[in-house]
Amino acid sequence: MRACSFTSRSAQETTDAGERLGRLLRPGDFICLKGELGAGKTTFVQGAAKGTGSEEAATSPSFAIVNEYHGRITLYHIDLYRLSGPADLEDIGFWELTGEGTAMVEWPERAGDELPGERLEIVFEHLGGDTRKITVTATVPGYERFLEAICPPR
Repeated sequence: MRACSFTSRSAQETTDAGERLGRLLRPGDFICLKGELGAGKTTFVQGAAKGTGSEEAATSPSFAIVNEYHGRITLYHIDLYRLSGPADLEDIGFWELTGEGTAMVEWPERAGDELPGERLEIVFEHLGGDTRKITVTATVPGYERFLEAICPPR
């Protein structure tokens, strides 16, 4: 596993990092987004959707659970916050969605041990104001392609 971290000082910097990731996404990629409410997860997805070429405005799927954005690939923005546990994954068609396009999942911890081992994990830490620490971890070598794109050079 390899990781990188950077500090985003504005919503625009968070969106830009997401857009860089979106340009590299391929069908089958699985991205976990972790962080408290308001930490910047949906802002990051807005950039990722733009990076795939989608012209649709990305919004939080808290009530819909799944939002789809169509660009050069389909981006499934999944919010597991309202699920009570892994047993609910089948009810939302979770496994069918994740193979067709790219899945970006907020609150992945609600899935328990049901997450794929091959994934990119992005943790958002709110540092106050518009400042966030964003840590990106590639769980397998194939996902290391995202690290240089997302984390700006030091």
